[in-house]
Amino acid sequence: PRAPHRLRGHPHARRWLLLSAMFSALTFAGLAFAPSAHAFRASVPVGVSRVRTQPEATALGLLRTASAARRANASMCGFLAIANSKLSPEALRLQTLTLQRLVRHRGPDGSGIHVIVGDDGSCSSVAHERLAIVDPLSGNQPLFSHDRSRSLSVNGEIYNHKELRSKLKDQTPFRTESDCEVIVHLYDEVGVDTASKLDGDFAFVILDEKTGELYAARDPIGINSMYMGTGLDGSTWFSSEAKPLVAAGCIDVEVFPPGHYYTSSAKKLVKYYNPAWRSVEAAKEPLDLELVRKTFIKSVEKRLMADVPFGVLLSGGLDSSLVASVIARVRRERFLQNGIVDDLKPLKSFSIGLEGAPDLEAAKKVADFIGTEHYGFTFTVQEGIDAVSDVIYHLETYDVTTIRAGTPMFLLARKIKAMGIKMVMSGEGADETLAGYLYFHKAPNATELHDELVRKIDALHSYDCLRANKATMAHGLEARVPFLDEDLLDVIMSIDPEFKMIKKGPKGGDQYLEKWLLRKAFDVEEAPYLPREVLWRQKEQFSDGVGYNWIDGLKAHANAVVTDADMATASVRFPYNTPLTKEGCYFRTIFHSHFPNNNYGNGIEATIPGGPSVACSTAAAIAWDAAWSDPNRQDQSGRMVDVHESTV
Repeated sequence: PRAPHRLRGHPHARRWLLLSAMFSALTFAGLAFAPSAHAFRASVPVGVSRVRTQPEATALGLLRTASAARRANASMCGFLAIANSKLSPEALRLQTLTLQRLVRHRGPDGSGIHVIVGDDGSCSSVAHERLAIVDPLSGNQPLFSHDRSRSLSVNGEIYNHKELRSKLKDQTPFRTESDCEVIVHLYDEVGVDTASKLDGDFAFVILDEKTGELYAARDPIGINSMYMGTGLDGSTWFSSEAKPLVAAGCIDVEVFPPGHYYTSSAKKLVKYYNPAWRSVEAAKEPLDLELVRKTFIKSVEKRLMADVPFGVLLSGGLDSSLVASVIARVRRERFLQNGIVDDLKPLKSFSIGLEGAPDLEAAKKVADFIGTEHYGFTFTVQEGIDAVSDVIYHLETYDVTTIRAGTPMFLLARKIKAMGIKMVMSGEGADETLAGYLYFHKAPNATELHDELVRKIDALHSYDCLRANKATMAHGLEARVPFLDEDLLDVIMSIDPEFKMIKKGPKGGDQYLEKWLLRKAFDVEEAPYLPREVLWRQKEQFSDGVGYNWIDGLKAHANAVVTDADMATASVRFPYNTPLTKEGCYFRTIFHSHFPNNNYGNGIEATIPGGPSVACSTAAAIAWDAAWSDPNRQDQSGRMVDVHESTV
């Protein structure tokens, strides 16, 4: 703002400008703790003067830029590593670069490769395709140890990197500002214990040029995808996706299990993540709603480091709506505390569905309530069907519910990336830790419920995490999932599972609805996070919420193109996880057109689990309801459970 004419040249003109800038900044951040952001939006009209005053306010020291406030280099990406190859260095380099292109969609912002030759004449390589989220102008990979003897290729974010860095014995300055560089220096000091000390979402490989040793690890839950295999010459392969391994003709292709590390010297996987809450005997903590709320907010806050445009996936369901609401509130509070200019910009939210879908309506209601700049996209059943082959290629799965839900997410991710967004927050993980699926209404007791939750968490890397990671990274878009934060998992999974049971009748109180304790934790009357009708909305699976006609239309299409003769030979063509429906056979046929078995029977089909399921249950939970033993009732749609408001 300019000083009024009568104050120009006056000795107090600068003081007036300072006060004016402060008032403007606080006005933009006003009502940060209001129940709704409507007033906040109204105070920032279109074409606001904040853009005009930002440089002046920054120059006065009133505001900070995001890059100055959050200097860390998060690196989502695609990587490929090959250890102990018999190829020459030149041939291995060319092979690695050629196959690395198959995961370039994960990291369109830059590439890197490093090849080493061992004492025995064997060669190893690490290559990287970078998606730059923070500090995009630096931090290309591989990253190196101080003496450059060890190279690191990593896909992920390390949220406790500052703490780890401060505790290193060797305080030699880092070469980059990357949050991931700490991994290779930590390995120098603690060796194989490195993975267990990281708080983050990661998959990585470290190569030691002096010893030829390889160390690989994946985050505890499997948020970031990772595969391993054996090459035709006995070499060991690691990749963010299975595509390079299949294309190279690997003898076997396996999922690198979450919560494990691998060393080439021992030639085996070691489990490093063993939380006490896996046993129901350890889940005895009393209900502490304030602790649940505060831990979740902290989980969201730590995932906000980004120097590029970001947004939130807002389906209108409980989980994504809470993520969006907390982000909006944290950013307003953070501006008041730290003066980060970017936090004044409205948060962008995104949803997708068929015309008239329940999710679109609920998402708009939430967006209006919390004040996001919302974009609701529609697609048709035919557009979804047309995308199925691409979805299966990118997701590398034939699982029915993953493809049903992955298709609209894949279509939405493409729209979002086209708008210049490079990172989104998403709500995966709450259903698996808080008994959110409708079939949990049938849980016979708290012990069986807890055991089922552990099974669901163990399988996340094959389903929801796989979908969220690959459907977005297919377009170079990163998805972060705060519900799967390690600290939050410890809090929620240590709660007595009796508090997660769904109880009907007058004595049940608020415990009549799935995920009731999460709803109750954020049911704050004086400053509500969400409209009550959304906060207490019944669970709707994403593949259902985009519009019931999506699944029905997909089934109809499969029934039209898959013949009875095709089904009669399915067990011969697909002896592993034989599809029992025409929809499943349709997906499986497309899958093997993209990922054929080679002469060695590489086992690519075994990377996808199978078994009966009702409303996303595991096979073990089928016993909870006698009606579910009927194969005709075994569909993964939530509408198969009789408590659904639109049950079939």
